[in-house]
Parts: sequence; structure tokens; C-alpha cells
Amino acid sequence: MAETLRRVLNSGGAAGPAEESTAEAGPPLLLLGGPGSGKTALLFAAALETAGEGQGPVLFLTRRPLQSLPRGTRAALEPLRLQKIRFQYPPSTLELLRLLCSAHEARGAAPSLLLVDGLEEYLTEDPGPQEAAYLAALLVDTAAHFSHRGGPGQGCGLIVALQTQEEGDSGDAQPLALLQRYFPAQCWLQPNASGPEQHCLRACLEPGGLEPRAEWWVTFQPDGEMTVTQWPTQAGDTGSHKGSSSEGQS
Repeated sequence: MAETLRRVLNSGGAAGPAEESTAEAGPPLLLLGGPGSGKTALLFAAALETAGEGQGPVLFLTRRPLQSLPRGTRAALEPLRLQKIRFQYPPSTLELLRLLCSAHEARGAAPSLLLVDGLEEYLTEDPGPQEAAYLAALLVDTAAHFSHRGGPGQGCGLIVALQTQEEGDSGDAQPLALLQRYFPAQCWLQPNASGPEQHCLRACLEPGGLEPRAEWWVTFQPDGEMTVTQWPTQAGDTGSHKGSSSEGQS
């Protein structure tokens, strides 16, 4: 799913013109960042991007309804895209597990993208490594099942957003290391210095495999407007990509 996120960031956060896509879904992607780092906004932009590709619907799982639609997208101008995004709100880990298990029996068009926002809220209920591994494996298996139902060229991608801890707090190191086994692609949102009227962060996409790492500047204005520009990569730039927390979008 790194390619979907790459298209979102390369287009400045706005869903581009709808186009047919027959590319197989890439490996599952873990979207990482501190509280307020913009994870929800990027997930929603990815949902809009996929909804315009002429494939199946998008399944967006989150513990509570979004208070407002993230800006910086063409959501208001693309009602047909919004209609293809199916929001569901499992309130607990048990309900999330039940929803994923029942997905194998669901009828209708198979989703082309499975999104989970705030995975850490479900992991805090069952913090043990076995429970975390089971949930991660079930998410990957559900996406694989949707891909099988969709048929050739209609694979289902998987992007999961996970909140990381404050810098210097290693409390999430163990579950993160475990989750990375199931999510070979990752995108880190690292806060950078922000002015009083905007919130900036550095998005570092690591697709996994042999594909190169890519980076962008992502800026949120006070009204939530999101703009993206290419990061001016310099030779020998090997700065840390593992973000900490920041204020702003969630």
C-alpha cells in the first residue's frame, strides 16, 4: 500500500482524477506517528484516492466517528468517492475481532482497501504479545481474503495507523517490533518546528523491499487544510525517521 500513500503525498494530499487501476495491492503498511501528527488525515486521503480508482469500496475502521472530514482533499467535490467509503466503529477489541472474523461471511463487493485508525486503542485492552500478534495476523488475513474475493487485479490493500509514544519512552518498542513483522511497509510522521499558525511534519515512507525511501513535508494550517511538498533530500541525509508526538491533526 506504499504506492497508494505515495500517490496521495505526491498529489499534495488531494485526491486526483478518478482512474482505473489494476495494480495488485502492495504489502500491508503501518502508518506511525505521535498524537496529533496527521495520521487520520492521511488515512482519509488514502481512502479517497482508492475510492476513485474504479474498484471496490473502502472499509474504514475506527473506534469513534470522525468529528469532521480532514481538509486538503477534494471530498466536498467528490460525493461519489465519499459514498464508497464505509465507516464502521467497533467500540472494543472484542468487537473488532468479531467484525474481522465475520468479514469472511459478508456479501457484496469486496473492499479494495482496509483501513484501521488508532490501533493502539485496541491493543491497550489486550497488551500481551500474543493478542497483538493475533490481531495483526487477522487483519492481514482479512485483507488477503478480500483480495481473493475481488479476483485478479482487484486486490485489497491494508493500512493501519498506530500512535507512537513520546520521544525517549520505549514503552511501545515491543508491540511495534512485533507489528513490523506483519507490516513490511511503514510510513513515519516526524514532527518538525512549527510556527504559531501551522503544524509541520516530515513524512518518511519506507516501502520495503528494493523500492527507495521517499520523504515529504506535510503542513497543516489552523483550519485543518493539509498541503504536501517534496522533501529536499540531500546526499548523505540519514536522519532518524521515527517520529515522536506533536500537536495538531490526529
